[in-house]
Amino acid sequence: MKQLLPVLFIIFTFSACASQADTILVHSKAMNKNIKCVVIRPSRTDSSGKVGHSGQPTAQTSARFPVIYLLHGWGGSYAQWPSTAPQLQQESNEMGIIFVCPDGGYDSWYFDSPVDPSVRYETFISKELISYIDTHYPTLNDRGHRAITGLSMGGHGALYLAIRHRDLFGAAGATSGGVDFRPFPNNWGLKKDLGDTAMNKQNWENNTVVHAVDDLQNGQLALIFDCGVDDFFLKANRNLHQKLLDKKIDHDYTERPGGHNGDYWKNSIDFQVLFFWKYFKTKR
Repeated sequence: MKQLLPVLFIIFTFSACASQADTILVHSKAMNKNIKCVVIRPSRTDSSGKVGHSGQPTAQTSARFPVIYLLHGWGGSYAQWPSTAPQLQQESNEMGIIFVCPDGGYDSWYFDSPVDPSVRYETFISKELISYIDTHYPTLNDRGHRAITGLSMGGHGALYLAIRHRDLFGAAGATSGGVDFRPFPNNWGLKKDLGDTAMNKQNWENNTVVHAVDDLQNGQLALIFDCGVDDFFLKANRNLHQKLLDKKIDHDYTERPGGHNGDYWKNSIDFQVLFFWKYFKTKR
C-alpha cells in the first residue's frame, strides 16, 4: 500500500466577523490517518496562509501572528471550540491571533497511549500539527508566540503537553481541566488507553498533569487555569493550584460560578485569550 504523504487539504473557508476560518485535514504519519482541524485566522491572510490577494507586495505581506491551540473535551471534536465560543472569530481579527482547533479523538486525553500504539495524539500535536501549521500559515513560530489551552479533557491535554514540551509552548491554560483523572478510573474510556488501574498504576500516575508539574520550575511557562465552583473537577484543580503554590510556581488560578458546560467555557476562554495576548505582547 502506498504511504500517504503529509498533506493539508482545505475543505472549506468562510468569512465571519471579519476573520477567516478553514476546516482542514492534516495527515498524521504517527497514526496513519487524516485529522480534521479548524484554523481561525485574521482576515489579513488568505486561504493558503499567505497575506494579501493580488500577488503584488503590500504592507501586510510580512505580517505574522501568534498561535493559540484550543483542545476540545471528551466526546467533542475539532468543531467544539468554534461552536462553543463563536467570538473567537472576532478576537482573531481584533487581536491578530491564529486559533487552531484540532480533533483529539473521542476520548484520547491527548497523550501517547502506553497500551495502544495506534493512539499518538501527543506526537501528532507536538511533532506533526505544529510543524504543519507553521509551514502553511503565517505564524510567529517560536515558543514565545505559541500557547495552548483546552476544556475538560482538553484542559488536561493542554497543560500536559505544554509542561512536557516547554521548547514548543511558552504559555498554557485549562478551563474545567481534568488535571487529575485518577479519582475517576471507570470514566471516559481511560482504561482503554492506560490499562486497568490495579495492573497499570504507573501509567495512571505518569500521564496526569499533577504528576507532570513535578518537573516544572517557576518561569518556564506562563500558566492560567480556572474551574467552576459546581464542577466535578473542582477538587482536582484546587489540588493543582496548591501544588503550584507549594513549588512557588507563578500562575493565574480562578474559580467562578458555573459548572461543566458550554456557558462556562464560552465565558472563561475570553479571559484566557486576553492572558495569552498580553503574554505575546511581552515577546515582541
